[in-house]
Amino acid sequence: MGMNRIEHLADGVTLYLGDCREILPGLGRVDAVVTDPPYGIGENAKRVASRGKLAAPVDYGQFDWDQEPMDAVQLELIRIKSRHQIIFGGNYFPLPPATCWLVWDKLNGDNDFADCELAWTNLPRAVRRIQWRWNGMIRAESGTREHPTQKPREVMKWCIEHLPSGSKTILDPFMGSGTTGVAAVKLGRKFIGIEIHEPYFDIACRRISEALRQPDLFIEAPKAAKQEALAL
Repeated sequence: MGMNRIEHLADGVTLYLGDCREILPGLGRVDAVVTDPPYGIGENAKRVASRGKLAAPVDYGQFDWDQEPMDAVQLELIRIKSRHQIIFGGNYFPLPPATCWLVWDKLNGDNDFADCELAWTNLPRAVRRIQWRWNGMIRAESGTREHPTQKPREVMKWCIEHLPSGSKTILDPFMGSGTTGVAAVKLGRKFIGIEIHEPYFDIACRRISEALRQPDLFIEAPKAAKQEALAL
């Protein structure tokens, strides 16, 4: 597939449409990778819609990106390119032992989704947990859910806040609908995102652009880019 679009949304905020295995080798090293890669558990639209206890099942259309987990090449590139890593679904991948797992307790109630999601890290910290409801119409956060595995913005902000204070540039090679990027720019961090599916890439561009236009109070957001989007 290769890389066929680059969007420069602000100084230090760049999004790539393409396969991370082809894009990552050309990027410089970053402070941290914060990502939610495919686990290979077939979390597709039909499966989500079929869970009878889900309060409001949503059909996200047909997609096949979760038929295979992140492969060894992608995992190695992530670890080479970053000093720190936070990888959701780390329990599905061959990663070394860790002292710090970040645990998201979804407060799901009575349904057949997992009660928690786990993020592996290489941070020298103890295990940490956040409780943040994310269940149908009773979520703790407003806004449209535009990706079947979309994480809450506040959960991703919480993850980024566990990084060392010098971690200024965040990379997400499986950007999806851009929640990590939204969280990063809201915290005044630089962000690099990669997404292989164009519909989700377009959603991420819109959501991160909106976040840049509405910075959090007392946090200096990345400045608007002077350069227009490039088409390759």
